Amino acid sequence: MKKWLISGIVCILCVPFFGSAQELSQDVQTTFRACVLEVLHQEQRTILGTGTPATVQSLKVEILSGERLGEVLTVENDYQPLAAGDKFFLLHTRDGVYKTESYTVSDPYRVPTLAWLFALFVTCTALFGGLQGLRGLLSLLLGLIGIVYILIPAVLAGYSPLLVSIAVASLIVVFGSYITHGITWTTTAAVLGMVVAVLLAGCLASVVVMSAKLTGFESDEAIYLNFGTSGSIDFAGLFLGGIIIGLLGVLYDAAIGQAVAVEELKRAGPHLSSGHIFFRALRIGREHIGALVNTLAIAYVGASLPVLLLVHASGADLGIMINREIFAAEIVRALVGSIGIILAVPITTAIAMYVVRPDGNALPDAHHH
Repeated sequence: MKKWLISGIVCILCVPFFGSAQELSQDVQTTFRACVLEVLHQEQRTILGTGTPATVQSLKVEILSGERLGEVLTVENDYQPLAAGDKFFLLHTRDGVYKTESYTVSDPYRVPTLAWLFALFVTCTALFGGLQGLRGLLSLLLGLIGIVYILIPAVLAGYSPLLVSIAVASLIVVFGSYITHGITWTTTAAVLGMVVAVLLAGCLASVVVMSAKLTGFESDEAIYLNFGTSGSIDFAGLFLGGIIIGLLGVLYDAAIGQAVAVEELKRAGPHLSSGHIFFRALRIGREHIGALVNTLAIAYVGASLPVLLLVHASGADLGIMINREIFAAEIVRALVGSIGIILAVPITTAIAMYVVRPDGNALPDAHHH
């Protein structure tokens, strides 16, 4: 079963270029890339039992990948209206019991849009971020590699999702920080502050998840994955790991900002006492905390907006609504993440007071970098 799941992940990664097949029970599903040759018919139908109108099309399509390359078919599309020339993914299902076959429109072909958007992102980063921005991109790439090739295989192999997430997060923090900002005492202070904040946030999240009895099954994907792995994954731990990984980006911003603030205050006011510099840096950190906490909370609310609209339209009681795991999980993510950011500010500031050197910020053995 584990081999099946890993194969499925590889197929998803390769699906823009090749057909992918995965087997569940006795049904065999294969995904092909296809192109609409002609819209043969289009009409509005009402979804049975809902009163909701939907556009249904009859499409003449050509398969562009896999073993049926070049084959022309007629398929019905009730997923999303397509036009002649549009490319999409066509799902072929073979029923192993009744020996029937069916074709359905899976998703529009979005890879070209994602590609030019990514290229625009890289261009903007290089133009306006310069060398520092390119270092940041390299750091991002290494972080994604760590998640895809270390965290995911380790979790699928049965290791604790929380411990693996903390370990991978620490590696991302260490390597990403030094690559982006160089090997300096300021970077070292930020790294130490982030690692301590990640550990504290992980401990807090563990306590909260046990106390609130969160299972980690707040999404359909988690349920499907549980069946696909025969229940071998600790989903509460996976939920905790997601909190830790999701915290990294904003935490990174807060820690680096505090370490740099201490460095600049030490350089600008060498006559100032350590206590005076510490509280001045905290003053900067408080402003940063307000902005970052607001950003993190609004980001989580934005991600849950469709569900919020659905529940509000149903007229459900507020107390009942926030008690549901799908909402409680988002609240825990937002609050634990915010607490981690808040703790990172005084922790990083305190570490930077002892580590950062205004008269020579490079580490002794880093002069050749």
